[in-house]
Formats: sequence, C-alpha cells, structure tokens
Amino acid sequence: MSWLIQTGLLLIIFFFLPPASAAEHGRTYSNPVLAETYAINRPKPAPYAGMLGIGDPTVISYQGTYYLYPTGDNHSYDVYLSDDLVHWTKGKKVFQSSETGVWAPDVFFSSDDNMFYLYYTVNGRIGVAAADRPDGAFRDRGRLISNAIDAHLFRDDDGSYYLYYARYPEFTIFVQPMESPVKKKGEPVQLISPSEAWEVKNRPVIEAPWMIKHQGRYYLLYSGGSADSEHYAIGYATSSRPVGPFTKYRGNPFIRTTAGIFGPGHTSVVQDKANKLWMVYHQQKDRTRGWNRIICIDPIWFDGKGILHGKASRAVSLPAPVTGRKITEPSPRN
Repeated sequence: MSWLIQTGLLLIIFFFLPPASAAEHGRTYSNPVLAETYAINRPKPAPYAGMLGIGDPTVISYQGTYYLYPTGDNHSYDVYLSDDLVHWTKGKKVFQSSETGVWAPDVFFSSDDNMFYLYYTVNGRIGVAAADRPDGAFRDRGRLISNAIDAHLFRDDDGSYYLYYARYPEFTIFVQPMESPVKKKGEPVQLISPSEAWEVKNRPVIEAPWMIKHQGRYYLLYSGGSADSEHYAIGYATSSRPVGPFTKYRGNPFIRTTAGIFGPGHTSVVQDKANKLWMVYHQQKDRTRGWNRIICIDPIWFDGKGILHGKASRAVSLPAPVTGRKITEPSPRN
C-alpha cells in the first residue's frame, strides 16, 4: 500500500510539472537539499529556546554559482555555494551581530557599482551591509527601517528600486521606494495585511515578500500563517504597479501543506540555466511546533493566463534544475 501511495504522489507531481522542465540528461533531485540545526536561546525579540533548523533562504546567481543565505545561529549569516541548486557547500560567515534575532537575509547584486548589498534583520529592524563579493565580509551601512523584518530589494526594468518588508510585530507587508540600494526615497506604502483564513491561522501573519515581474505584471509572493507550524504556506498578490494596489490570488495559498509536506514557506526565486523559475524555500521537518526547518527547491511556472503554479515536494526524485553543463558521452567499448 505504501508503494502505491508513493507512486501515486510521484505521478501527481510529474503531472503538475511544466512540460519544459524535463531532466537534463537524467539529472534529478530530492528534497531536502540542505539541512543544518543550531541550539539557540533567544531572549528577544521573540523569545525561543531549542533547536533551530536553517530556513528563510535567499538565493542569488552570480557568474555561474548560486549563493544561498539563510537564517542560522541567530547571531550571524553563513553563505552556502552550489553550481546546480541541489548540492551545497558551506562557505564563510559573511555577517555577524552582537545582538540576537538575526533573521531572514536578502542579498542584491548591483551592476551599477559591482557591489553586493545584504539586507539584514536584527532584533526586529532592517539594515543594510555591503561587500565587493558574494562570499565576502559584509560591512554594515546602517539602519534602514525600524520595527520591520524580512526585507527584499527589487529593481524594476526602469532602474527604480523598491524594498519590500513585513512590519513587525503587526505582520503587514509594506514597500519602501529607494533612491539607491542604501538610500530611501519618500514614504513607505502599505500593500497587504492578513485577512484570509489561512493567513490568520493561530495568529494573523503575512511576511517574507518576494517580487517577480512577468509580462509587465507584478507578482508579490508572501508567506502566511504561523511560521513555526505546519500551517505556514505561500500565496501571491498581483498589481500593475510595484507600489500597488495588489489583489490577492483567489487560489491562495498555492504552495501549502499536503501529505508528507509541512509548513512550506519563506521562498526566494531564482532561474536555472534554462531560465526556468525555481523557488528556494523551507519546510518544517514534521508536524512538531517549532523551528526545525529544512531547505527545499521546487519549480514554479506561469500558465497562459498568467496564473502562477507550483507544488512542494519531499523525498521523491524529480527532474533537477538545468545547469548548462556539457555531458561527455561514454566512449564505445571495444
């Protein structure tokens, strides 16, 4: 019976994958792709003592390498490197604070000055640090926003910058127009608040914004529900402008808890070498309440009507991201 269930789950996942996401020469992956835990005792801003699994990942691609920055030991950020989004090597510690509550980083590469900007959350505020390489030591450039978490910098096609974040502890998503990666411009704009049943499960929460632009339309991905529970999930809202107004998708959450999947959330999005979109996100290890997260990847895609699709997976073999590697065929045997 278990074999039939697993086989059925695999067929369902393959059915929902976009046709163009076939495996590159048979390469596959299986979630989780990365797991690591830390014992923490955090007095503030949200008291917690116990095991914390890395989560809240942000990923960038630079010169053929992917760089992943997650929430880790609650005092600092490490970087993980990969050339295929599947196999990760832990790199250097890139940022450290004397305070607790070091959460949910975001990293942005500016082609204007060839600098990397790290938007950090420390003790319920957002600041920015800079480095000249993605695995270098990021130097603090100062505070940007108080009472805020989960920053994400987006640059539009016209060069305009927008910093999306969740106001804390209200858990409402705002956008701050930016003159540059380190300088604000004007006043922040409130975008969306917890309102749907899945967003207010246990407590009202929406957070972890991530912006995608597709065919001139803005897709604001976000997570809702309690982040330390199996009820955490991912939805999105759309607008014709980066500052809204945004309309939530009626089919939210489009990534949610299913059989064997617990609390998928806090996603970033990156392209593989075939320009296919991949969400890099975390799941809860099991139904146990807490922060024992694991890092996972899965494809997302738009249909012809502009609706965003995806499905979380766990412990099944699926077509891997395209790396662009040249495969040398074995020589025929004599």
